[in-house]
Formats: sequence, structure tokens, C-alpha cells
Amino acid sequence: MTRVATIPLQRTLSSAMQRSQQNLAASQLQLTTTKKAHDYAGLGIDAVRTLSARSMLEQQKSYQSVASRVGTTLSLYDANINQIDDSLSNLRTELMTALGTGDSPGLQGLVEGSFADMRSALNATEAGLPIFAGSQTNDLPVVPETLADLAAMDPADVFVNDKVLQSGRMGDGVDVEYGIGASDVGAKLVPAFQTLAAAGPFGERLTDAQKDAIRQALDELDVGLTDVRAVNAENGRKQKQVEMLETRAKDREILLTDVIGSVEDADLGQVALDISQRQTILEASYSVFSQLSSLSLTRFLD
Repeated sequence: MTRVATIPLQRTLSSAMQRSQQNLAASQLQLTTTKKAHDYAGLGIDAVRTLSARSMLEQQKSYQSVASRVGTTLSLYDANINQIDDSLSNLRTELMTALGTGDSPGLQGLVEGSFADMRSALNATEAGLPIFAGSQTNDLPVVPETLADLAAMDPADVFVNDKVLQSGRMGDGVDVEYGIGASDVGAKLVPAFQTLAAAGPFGERLTDAQKDAIRQALDELDVGLTDVRAVNAENGRKQKQVEMLETRAKDREILLTDVIGSVEDADLGQVALDISQRQTILEASYSVFSQLSSLSLTRFLD
């Protein structure tokens, strides 16, 4: 008669159950974390690939962050320069109307208000720092506070900004310089305002001398507006470049995220199937082990 040794068989079944429990636990961990492995060692040779991809992913995120911040600054430049353009265009229209009719009620206030608009826009700040000052961030770039202050100043002393530009890295080997100085926008507008300040104050009717001054101021204003629009056009071109670089970084982030996911992410459908199969195997192991443990010579003889 063949003899069956139950204790060695029990030990073998116990080891098999432990392996089944470990396999089931591993599948359950994958289901919980949605990852193939809980550390890079578990990825094997793919670990190097995913580490490299993660490094590149963080780099692309940093490019996006820089591009977004610079894009905000460029938008502020655009908004403030457009404010100047709108105010000066309105002033130009009113000056031509006054010149044509000879009537000038409210013209003095309009001239002073237009200068205040320009000063306010060029002294605009972001996070408490003047954006049109270059690297000279301790003082506002436009010195005169009123049109009367401007009238008595040397044009060279009106602005205290410098020409230092900022730079931001927005791509691999791509550094974008940006920045606009207050003098870049307003230097050629100063003569027009000084001419108008010298001709004022304007009353209800224009004198012949004031009409001559307004004609001169209109010519100077046209020169200044040309510079304002040229600066804003260049700022718009820079905005397009920054938007393109930010979009490129976003596209690369999506690509790298997919690459990392293909290595690290578990197939949840397969994981669910594995859990079901391993639970069945483990339950079968429990059943066999229970039956084997209950064997005795008495039951065999019966």
C-alpha cells in the first residue's frame, strides 16, 4: 500500500498559500495605487526610462510656469500701453476739434487728465514693483507728478528707468528677453505735453498763440503716438512667442506624462482579473489544506 506523508505535504501547501497570499496582496496594492510597482526597483530596466522622463516632465512644467508669469507681465504692458494710446487719441481728437472751432471749454482739464493717464500707466506695478522701470525698482519711472511739474523739467530728467531687460528660460536653450522702459513709450510724448503746458491754461476760447501751440503739439503727439504703437506692436509679437513656447511645453508635458504612465500605471482591468483568479486559487488552497489537516488514521480505517 502506498504511504502518504501528511506533514511534508502540509508544509508544501502552506508555502503555496503564502505565495498566493503575497500575489493577491500585490494585486490589491496595484488596484489601490493604480501603479505597477510601489518603488522604482519594481520597474526593473524601465526605471531608468521613467526617471529620465520625470526629470524632463518637471523641466517642461518649469518652462510653463515661467512662460505664464512672463505672459502676465506682457499682458500688463499691453493693457497700460493701450490705456495711453486711447487717452492720447482722445486728446488728439479734442485738440483738433478745439483748433477747428476755436472753442476750448474743458480743454485744460483734458490735457492734464491725459498726462495723468500716461503717468499712471507708466508707473503701473506688479507685485509692488514698477513694470516700466527696468532694474530701477526703488522709484517710480515717471518723475513729474503733474503737468505743471513737467513744464519746468528738462526732458532728460522726466524718466528714471534704465534699459535693463529681464530674461526667462521657456524652452531647451530658449531664453526670451522682455521688458519695456517708461522712456521707450513716453520720451517722444514729453515735447507735446510741454508745448501744451507752456500754451496753457486754456480758457473758453483759444488765442492765436494757443492755436499755433496746439498745431505744434499735434505734430509732436503724432510722433509720440507712432512710438507708442511701435512699442506695443513689438510687445504683441513677444506675447505670441511666449504663448507658442507655453503651448509647446504643455504639449511636451502631455507626451511625457503618457510615456511615464505607460511604464508606471497598472492595467486596472487585468489587475481586477488577477485578483479574482488569485482569490479563487487561495480559497482552493485553504480548502485543500483544511481537508489535509483533518486526515487521521482512524478516518482512514473507517
